[in-house]
Amino acid sequence: MRIAVIGAGIIGMTTAYFLRREGYAVTVIDRQSEPGIETSKANGAQLSYSFVAPLADPGVLPKLPSWLTDRDAPLHFRLRADPQQWRWGLSFLRACQRATARRVTMELLELGISSRELLRKMVADEGFDFDFSPSGKLLVYEDDATYAKARAQMAFQDGSGGEHSVLTTQACLDMEPTLAQSGRGIVGGIFLPEEDAGDCLKLCAQLHRKLAHPASGVDFHFDTEVRGLKLEGGRVAALDTSAGSLQADGYVIANGLGAQRLSTQAGFNPLIYPLKGYSLTYQLTPESQAPRLSVSDIRTKVVYARLGDRLRVAGMVDIGDGDAGIRSRRIELLKTQVHDFLPQLAPAAEPEPWAGLRPARPDSTPLIGATPYTNLWINAGHGSLGFTLAAGSAGLLRDRIARRPTAIREGKFALH
Repeated sequence: MRIAVIGAGIIGMTTAYFLRREGYAVTVIDRQSEPGIETSKANGAQLSYSFVAPLADPGVLPKLPSWLTDRDAPLHFRLRADPQQWRWGLSFLRACQRATARRVTMELLELGISSRELLRKMVADEGFDFDFSPSGKLLVYEDDATYAKARAQMAFQDGSGGEHSVLTTQACLDMEPTLAQSGRGIVGGIFLPEEDAGDCLKLCAQLHRKLAHPASGVDFHFDTEVRGLKLEGGRVAALDTSAGSLQADGYVIANGLGAQRLSTQAGFNPLIYPLKGYSLTYQLTPESQAPRLSVSDIRTKVVYARLGDRLRVAGMVDIGDGDAGIRSRRIELLKTQVHDFLPQLAPAAEPEPWAGLRPARPDSTPLIGATPYTNLWINAGHGSLGFTLAAGSAGLLRDRIARRPTAIREGKFALH
């Protein structure tokens, strides 16, 4: 059986890997010239298996006025005359309930723990080199109320596979001495020892190198846009691509934002909408004072991940900006936040800026599994957790395609 995977970002590449390991012949199609160069290219680099609380939460409701008016807010909402945005936004508001947020947190945590196990096994089996670091992640807090809420959230997650330690201010500084640079009022922290970091783009390239071997049973079609699905009698008969018709026995929609258009053609709406984020990549020198651990500055919602001799910094969510172009105001703000947090960073040069569009669903849960068409599946809508959940999502989809019982209940992450 040959399965065509649409998309060669981290979701599509891990899907191809796990399907091939299952014994399927695989074809991967992507509109770009190489894997991983859109949303996967320069993301935050943190693999946050245990820090998966959804964006939709009751606590966001009081913040909506600032999201709409403050262009420098960590999350900025630009209202547009766009029916898709309004449908997404209304669904997002409906998801901002305590019960929904708790349910989604536990579901994402379950998928995150599965992803951690599968990714680490893949790294061990294949020896992939992508600046992978299992050093854990430190969350730092600068106000008592937010810190108390975070401790309560971690207590809620206790027993679900995500270990954590509550740290005093001094313990944070002892664990990551570079935090003493800023002089900001850290009131405490939470350390998650089982979190990882790595370069998502490099992993995509490593997967491609593994799968593109002539004997691998995987074909790649780059510079090929999937324009539509040819539907016949409850099945997909072929893909209509820029290079002509492409046939397989089964098909997986795994092309991020493009999944919205293809799914709509197939008669269902996954409610995937772009959330724009930004990153900076700093080249370091032996004199640079950069964190060794992954660090999340909760006040500014900026994350820091060490990638060998580089530091990846990422932050911000812009809703209603569907252009992947870099906005200088946001990049300059991110640079200022880095300087305030790490004034003695001393990088080798100015950082490399990047912006990407993350394919998000209103309640932060991806869709993984069957569609109304018997030979069409979907693996999309991961938002900012695509890298984190990629291996677990691919493993779950593989099991569902093979009709194998899974540890994750059938209804979870399924299209309803």
